[in-house]
Amino acid sequence: MSTVAFHTLGCKVNHYETEAIWQLFKDAGYDRVDFETNADVYVINTCTVTNTGDKKSRQVIRRAIRRNPDAVICVTGCYAQTSSAEIMDIPGVDIVVGTQDRNKMLPYIEAYKSVRQPINGVTNIMKNRTYEELDVPYFTDRTRASLKIQEGCNNFCTFCIIPWARGLMRSRDPQEVVRQATQLVDSGYQEIVLTGIHTGGYGEDLKNYNLAQLLRDLETIQGLKRIRISSIEASQLTDEVIDVIDKSTKVVRHLHIPLQSGSDTVLKRMRRKYTMAHFSERLTKLHAIMPGLAVTSDVIVGFPGETEEEFMETYHFIEAHKFSELHVFPYSMRTGTPAARMTDQIDEAVKNDRVHRLISLSDQLAKEYASRFEGEVLEVIPEEKGSENGQLIGYSDNYLKVQFEGSEDLIGEIVKVKVTEAGYPVNHGQLVKVLPKSRPAAMAGK
Repeated sequence: MSTVAFHTLGCKVNHYETEAIWQLFKDAGYDRVDFETNADVYVINTCTVTNTGDKKSRQVIRRAIRRNPDAVICVTGCYAQTSSAEIMDIPGVDIVVGTQDRNKMLPYIEAYKSVRQPINGVTNIMKNRTYEELDVPYFTDRTRASLKIQEGCNNFCTFCIIPWARGLMRSRDPQEVVRQATQLVDSGYQEIVLTGIHTGGYGEDLKNYNLAQLLRDLETIQGLKRIRISSIEASQLTDEVIDVIDKSTKVVRHLHIPLQSGSDTVLKRMRRKYTMAHFSERLTKLHAIMPGLAVTSDVIVGFPGETEEEFMETYHFIEAHKFSELHVFPYSMRTGTPAARMTDQIDEAVKNDRVHRLISLSDQLAKEYASRFEGEVLEVIPEEKGSENGQLIGYSDNYLKVQFEGSEDLIGEIVKVKVTEAGYPVNHGQLVKVLPKSRPAAMAGK
């Protein structure tokens, strides 16, 4: 039996797509083995969001070639899409496929075995207008299922290479989304995370159908307990979407809304499509319909030309709006983007200082947010064993990480846990009760 090993770099979408590619190999009779072992085929799913992403991708490719020089080396993903020639130049790379035509990977492998000539299967992504169906019936990680609903982005922010790696906005057929969501629930998942490159933009390219309608349709799936949106822009939080979230019993009390900067002047240079006034107004509306809502966000500090005043605008905005956690990134120049050509680049030491100031603000806000739930009972889905014996760790609907005593067979179930000691990054709790299973019979014996 032939063996295949995978290595995924980058974001959740890449991890989702690796699972989908594995399904194709599995159907073709392959066995999956660890990347650090000897495999017949290595698939490296690459990232290109930063120059470092490119570099890490090249290192992993070379590692696979060294591990087994006789293996077939397949490179896919974003770096493969934007720089296929660069990858083809690495001696030992056999097949390159970008962020489309993944179903051609196996035929390419067969073709390569007979001719032993490297194959570059990368085509122009900008011409693609259709969503590539890639099915993932279940995940190696058994508690939260990702469901990819869209591909690509039309925004062209000045710091970002992603439209060139992923192409323009394409939404997945709503019937396919609902079908796969139902399949995931039948496999025993109670939480589904809607994901994509620009998830909240779902439906912008469809006639008479949008994200709000998709949420309404998913709401009707029996046995689905939680719907989480992996990321949504402030501009995509329309009154209609907010209304659907308000009426929903399944959309969780947690939204990830990328901020990037809290300064209007910086946002303009980034070519982001909102103002701080609009962002603030949307947050106020959301907090009004969802008491206890957790809002997490991404922030880039040290964008070209960012003054101390502009940075402080960001700092104060975050402080005033009480985000529950931030992912803070120092701006890094991405070759090929307009921002990399801007002349007023910020000194690394200044960037690092600002990163540290924002991270300590984030830690403080995260602790404050968690402390609001001390003594409260939250619904948690345990995901893994905790640091001590007999302990489990999982996430509440509002994305608090909770550790409590419980047996391993509770993993993947919904349990009620009382938060006995709030903290960050982990809260400690006590198991109150296990909610009755609404699991379909298909799960038995899995």
